[in-house]
Amino acid sequence: MNEKNYIELFNRIYSDYQNRYIRFASSYIYNNEDAEDIVAESLIYYWENREKLQDVKNVPLYILVIIKNKCLAYLQRQRTWNSIAENMLSNKEWELQTRISSLEECNPEDLFSEEIQDLIKKTLDQLPSKTSQIFIMNRYEGKNYQTIAQEMGLSVKSVEYHISNALEALRKNLKDYLPCLLFVFDFFYS
Repeated sequence: MNEKNYIELFNRIYSDYQNRYIRFASSYIYNNEDAEDIVAESLIYYWENREKLQDVKNVPLYILVIIKNKCLAYLQRQRTWNSIAENMLSNKEWELQTRISSLEECNPEDLFSEEIQDLIKKTLDQLPSKTSQIFIMNRYEGKNYQTIAQEMGLSVKSVEYHISNALEALRKNLKDYLPCLLFVFDFFYS
């Protein structure tokens, strides 16, 4: 088949079948814009591979098969994304339920108990002395990062690093009391 015949065939297929192809794709994927894209991609695929497809007897049917396969791939991707979204929602639900349970179990009176104070002291004692000192200056003495940095001869980034390390150690050692402790450290000592 020569180039002129290909162009005539393609134009006839385009004018006779394009809307049918779009309706077909839309009936499965429920999105007109994506259906139009799939049809356009399928027509382009045929056009780009026309010389390799000279043995195809029924070109409109062949293009419909391409559209069908692209719709299947689209729906399978959609199913994968839906599964990922459900998992993310499930994880968010679990996290939310954990936070609710933790908050329900939080007893503000426990925050000031000797047990908590002992755990905090033990955790701070296990830290490097500089980290512990910086944390105490910030959370117990109410000094901001800039002031601590000037007094200790450090950069503000170093102070942030030490505070971050202290908070991480406290999170690990006091995980059962964490939500309430965050309130105490953020409200009373900052």
